[in-house]
Amino acid sequence: MKSITVLLAEDHMIVREGLRSLLQAEAGIEVVGEAQNGRQAVQLAKALRPAVVVMDIAMPQLNGLEATRQILKAVPATKVLILSAHSDDAYVEQVIALGAAGYLLKQTSIEDLSKAIREAYAGNKFFSPSIASRLRNPKGKQPDRKERLRKRVPRLTSRELEVLQLIAEGKANKQTAAELGISIKTVEKHRQNLMAKLNIHEISGLTRYAIAAGIIESSVQLTFR
Repeated sequence: MKSITVLLAEDHMIVREGLRSLLQAEAGIEVVGEAQNGRQAVQLAKALRPAVVVMDIAMPQLNGLEATRQILKAVPATKVLILSAHSDDAYVEQVIALGAAGYLLKQTSIEDLSKAIREAYAGNKFFSPSIASRLRNPKGKQPDRKERLRKRVPRLTSRELEVLQLIAEGKANKQTAAELGISIKTVEKHRQNLMAKLNIHEISGLTRYAIAAGIIESSVQLTFR
């Protein structure tokens, strides 16, 4: 029987190695690649074309949500499963809107992760029990801060989101240009566009927005420039 090929996208090496070891012990599942940041996940997905990508949300350089969007656009046959410590409804809704195959919490068992991979490969959706329960029985509530923020600002392009994340991670224009393969002048133009679209006029404001919108985690080491 043909093995289900899996790409692991997780920035913590010990977690990634643990996942690989556990999944390699599962019959019919083969880990074919590992990515330590979102941009590498997109590159490896394009090169390896795995059946399933197991993706963390809080990824450096390119967050897991944007990496998922780019992977599903570039490699439509690949399924993406989100494996995250975050259970916020805002994240789950974004994942569903992107077309990911499911959302699992990091507290999940290897049995559930294995089952989710097999379900995704078969074309089905899979969610952690607590998330599945909320999806079946949604509570009428006011949108949270992230949802309100997302709805009231103009839609950012994929490149603008990449630039925004790198700015928020403390990268200088020269570093951002090198990582994205664009000119410093283009980076500056994207930064100007971001500030205009978001009505934000300083780098610290862009960083606060990136944290509030879930683009980066507040625990990321930040350097304002």
